[in-house]
Amino acid sequence: MKATVFLGGGRITGALVAGLRLAKYHKPIVVHDRNPSKLRQLRKQYGVTVETNLHQAVKQAELLIIAVRPDSVRELLEQIQINNNLTAISLAAGVPIAKLRARLGPPVRWARAMPSPVCRVGRGLTATTFDQGFSPSAKSKVKRLFQQVGSVLEIPERRFDAFTVTFSSSHGYHALATLATAAEKLGLNRKNALTAAAHALADGVLSWREGTVPLDELIQEAATPGGIAAATMQAMDASGYKRIIEKGLRAGRARARKNAKLI
Repeated sequence: MKATVFLGGGRITGALVAGLRLAKYHKPIVVHDRNPSKLRQLRKQYGVTVETNLHQAVKQAELLIIAVRPDSVRELLEQIQINNNLTAISLAAGVPIAKLRARLGPPVRWARAMPSPVCRVGRGLTATTFDQGFSPSAKSKVKRLFQQVGSVLEIPERRFDAFTVTFSSSHGYHALATLATAAEKLGLNRKNALTAAAHALADGVLSWREGTVPLDELIQEAATPGGIAAATMQAMDASGYKRIIEKGLRAGRARARKNAKLI
């Protein structure tokens, strides 16, 4: 049986493999990496097959997942030779399909995917986008892989970087750390500050995701005019909260566009 092959044994590979194992994914998983310690750790934790030889790893692939940093993609693709039809999925943020195809073209079919690290617990979200001419059956195969570890969305490639910088779980972690630290300065201990901040963020998101009430109405419901929540939000907005978030997203998208120039 052909395998799902990861080229790169870093954090996102570890998160995806953890989620796939949790989902009882039945196909063989092979990981190639130049770092033997990463391979040993993945084999020990998840029972994957490890392959130190790049060409032998590629030969086993039904789905080939490029899971290296954007600045390593060019070097990796220059070492690969493929003579049969193969679906390759790049996880390299910011690197467009046109450049991937230029480095390793037909018979390879290219897709891009951006999974959240939260996929390790089966509740992630993966954005996907596909090269022109990708057949419906080939698309389904890619989507089925990522559906093992959470929800999947197909995004036009021209919007892919904007989606990538928006849906990162880093926003949640950053907001949690920032809110908890501010609460500590008001006198809460670390444990209670984290608990309060976690519920503030998670409960609000769950209420919106699992309910039918529009977001604007939920905000109005939570922040009674003249109340504590309303005063808090007004002060945050007056300090530039919305402007800071937009500036952060633009910086992330700019970084993605710089990545495109690395290959």
